[in-house]
Amino acid sequence: MSEVPVFDVDHEVDDDEVTGPVPVVAVVGRPNVGKSTLVNRIIGRRQAVVEDVPGVTRDRVPYDAQWNGRHFTVVDTGGWEPDARDRAAAIANQAEIAVQTADVVVFVVDVTVGATDVDEAAVKMLRRSHKPVILVANKADNQNLEMEAVSLWSLGLGEPHPISALHGRSSGDLLDDILAALPEPPPIVEGGPRGPRRVALVGRPNVGKSSLLNRVSKEERAVVDSVAGTTVDPVDSLVEMDGELWQFVDTAGLRKRVNQASGTEYYASLRTAGAVEAAEVGVVLLDSSEVISEQDQRVLSQVVDAGRALVIAFNKWDLVDADRRIFLDKEIDRELKRIPWAIRVNISAKTGRAVDKLAPALRRALASWEQRIPTGALNQWLTALTQATPHPVRGGRAPRILFATQAGVAPPRFVLFTTAPLDAGYLRFIERKLREEFGFEGSPIELSVKPRKKTGPGGRGKAHG
Repeated sequence: MSEVPVFDVDHEVDDDEVTGPVPVVAVVGRPNVGKSTLVNRIIGRRQAVVEDVPGVTRDRVPYDAQWNGRHFTVVDTGGWEPDARDRAAAIANQAEIAVQTADVVVFVVDVTVGATDVDEAAVKMLRRSHKPVILVANKADNQNLEMEAVSLWSLGLGEPHPISALHGRSSGDLLDDILAALPEPPPIVEGGPRGPRRVALVGRPNVGKSSLLNRVSKEERAVVDSVAGTTVDPVDSLVEMDGELWQFVDTAGLRKRVNQASGTEYYASLRTAGAVEAAEVGVVLLDSSEVISEQDQRVLSQVVDAGRALVIAFNKWDLVDADRRIFLDKEIDRELKRIPWAIRVNISAKTGRAVDKLAPALRRALASWEQRIPTGALNQWLTALTQATPHPVRGGRAPRILFATQAGVAPPRFVLFTTAPLDAGYLRFIERKLREEFGFEGSPIELSVKPRKKTGPGGRGKAHG
């Protein structure tokens, strides 16, 4: 008998521990086989509602868990039954969606009852999903009941795992096997602390990028000239700011789109694009004494489209008088309304005004860029949001969001599994509310939708995936 697993569900998942999408484990089975009890065993506390009657769990409920240092999401489901009707059909459909969106499925059977016709029908559904399935013979509270699990080989799902979710018997061995079935985690690069954060200084010509690099490095690292376009190659510099080492890249000023440039300017544009791609955060310099131009907009788009964290530095603030500030506020409202989440600082590279605010702004942007929202918290928030403000009805029906997960960080990427495509306006509404609830100041976020795919007339749908 292996140890009883205890999970720290309140443990905050930080970015050093998780370097990619968190895998999903779906716990499924017919009603009253002990699925929620097993989920509680996995997450280490009585959070899933358990009652000795079938049908207590109705929706897919995700919980964050970890075992042996590996983080994953475990999804509790309602009882699955074939040919179910009304509410039971909706519960079964939720369980099927959980299977389709999972990386590994844990199929729970009551060993005291043995394999039933419902279990055999569920096996057919699981085989259609083509997902790895681990067969659990639950309620094996003693050695004699463990021997009964042998009969479950008849289901054709491989070796049964006899456990007692209630008492924790052999649950550690089960968790080891679940982890072995999960997708391989991204490789972890050993070698001590992370290197300096990479910052790209970008902007149109003559906005003061090289002057800013010289100011923060406290020496002449880059050539400064009033003639626009002095910098051609990216200038790479290690800079200590606010007690931390940063890797700054001063880039060429972008006058034209890459496909419209020629000669030296063409290659300078390519190198600048490469510097932005290699960076983690872009500092876009704007000349606050001049009107925000189309060139400024293109530079901002380049950083946003590359998915990098963003800080906008309004340089030459020493040249801004009271009248200009009034007009600048209006320009910001008009020209930067698509990126209200960008962090803004007002500086003067020439005089050093407020340059010390740059490092804290960069840290805030990078923290948002690498922020991960626990799956449980994300879905609880999203359920409340969509109940309060449902999607508009289209063609007699309103699309529903079934499940959401954060697929990655840097930048934060979210996937919404839905019954149908969502309106672009509703997706923007979700993004705005997501930012209001969880922050993401200074970082773009990506929302993608995976509508459920119809399998044919009268058939239940399944999610793209």
